[in-house]
Amino acid sequence: MIYFFYGDEEFNISNEIKKLKSNLDKDFIEMSFKQFNNPKFPDLIAAVRTQPMMFGKMLIVINCLTYLSGKSSDENGFDDKQIKQLTEALDNVSENLDVIFVAQLPPDSQKKIDKRKKIFKLLSKYNSKEFVQIPSYKTAELESWIKQQAKSKDLKLSDDVAAEILLQVGSNLRLLDSELEKLKIYSKDKAPTKETVKEICVTNEDLFGFADFLIEDNKAKALVEYQKLLTKKHPLEILSVLHTLLHGKIQIKANSTNHNADEIAKIINMHPYRVKLEMQKLKNIPLKNLVKLKQNLTNAEYKIKSGQSNLGVDKEIEYAILQ
Repeated sequence: MIYFFYGDEEFNISNEIKKLKSNLDKDFIEMSFKQFNNPKFPDLIAAVRTQPMMFGKMLIVINCLTYLSGKSSDENGFDDKQIKQLTEALDNVSENLDVIFVAQLPPDSQKKIDKRKKIFKLLSKYNSKEFVQIPSYKTAELESWIKQQAKSKDLKLSDDVAAEILLQVGSNLRLLDSELEKLKIYSKDKAPTKETVKEICVTNEDLFGFADFLIEDNKAKALVEYQKLLTKKHPLEILSVLHTLLHGKIQIKANSTNHNADEIAKIINMHPYRVKLEMQKLKNIPLKNLVKLKQNLTNAEYKIKSGQSNLGVDKEIEYAILQ
């Protein structure tokens, strides 16, 4: 079966892939699960035409954002003959093979998928679904999501507790899910209270304060805050939030030379008041420092996820912070 997932909500896309992956035989997972990143056309066709062996279902994930976001004339723009070949391959995929095409947009990147492309129109004919981030100002929708996610974990939340979680943690679904897991473990069979949330859940203020110390190059205070955060969050979750915060700050700083706060707010889809506050904080911070910090964190993440790190996960990130 063919699936097409696209959008900027990474958590929901990952969950859909996880559900399909759970159907595979765990004893043969290395052979039954394959992943490709924007493969060239011959490799793409070969992947779609894969014939599963004797170990049952097979799942192939094809990250295809480049196909859908570049110019039509670039090397990833398929011609009519290639589209026809791909259509035939997709229509004749093995019944024991699931293929997921994924076009995941980086959060807050302002990038868009080109829905005019033939490849988009082709993939949309199959089991396609768009996953869009819930804007932070849609509090009712986010609180509803929190309660539904809690219910799936057998965790009962009152309306005021769901609102407190949103206030404390923010609108990042992956972080919210992580905090709900912690609340479930801590609360056991009891319904969590607002006081429990304040005690257990990491707050936006904790993360923002940590990021501010880093940007100000106050490494001593940043390290102290990092150690505090590690008591509540996994280091990779901290890293994920840092990436998002730094991305926004870099956009604001890069645009501040030629645009005012209101113009920047429209460009990067952020509230004007928040942009003004960030511009004040970043006034004396060179853009190159922000870029270097993000690059250090990106390198640390690559080492961790590729198995090249000789340090523990928390120490690898700590080293990136202190460079």
